[in-house]
Amino acid sequence: MYYFLAMRSEKKPDGQKQPSFIEEARRTQIIESAIETFMELGYANTSLARIAERAGISKGVISYHFAGKTELMEQIVEQVYLGIVAFVVPLKEKETTAAGELRADIRAVAAYMRNHRSHLLALGEIRNNLRTPDRRPRYGVAFNEPIYQAREALFRRGQENGEFRSFDCRVMAVSVQAAVDQMFAYWVTNPEHDLEAHADELADLFEHATRAGHPEETANR
Repeated sequence: MYYFLAMRSEKKPDGQKQPSFIEEARRTQIIESAIETFMELGYANTSLARIAERAGISKGVISYHFAGKTELMEQIVEQVYLGIVAFVVPLKEKETTAAGELRADIRAVAAYMRNHRSHLLALGEIRNNLRTPDRRPRYGVAFNEPIYQAREALFRRGQENGEFRSFDCRVMAVSVQAAVDQMFAYWVTNPEHDLEAHADELADLFEHATRAGHPEETANR
């Protein structure tokens, strides 16, 4: 599993019934309205009242489905990542090599986000602003830990089968994620930027950075 590992389980606590189809549809409507509101107004100006206005419902309807703004924001983050998972994982699973999987990973995430810019903007607003009760970032570096672990596993597999050279898998995992995050941050503020070409360049960069070379090349670094 990949980004999905970073998400909390969707299972309800014991004794709490699963929402009906109609309830799920309403929750989805609220989440999509919230995403559009975040994109238009930003974090500070987004309130449940503004979200309800965009959705054409009362604020009480939102309160029925979500405990408050914080829970709604957490659901947005979860749904964005689950959407990435549903799109990216099947493309990665088609690859038969670690190098191919790494390239497919970077390119597929970019392809998904091309058609979900509002989701990316909302995700950025929430990740940059949401705080825990003790004022720590709700989605800090620790939130990426399962992503780092998944990429480390990929790199170790590539090293074990001879595709990748010897390197620190954690450093490379952190570097890939930082590069991907920055690619999206740049594209969000520069929508005319060629996102696909950027993803291809990143894939080339990390392919060259990880692939196994001749022993003398490694010795002479």
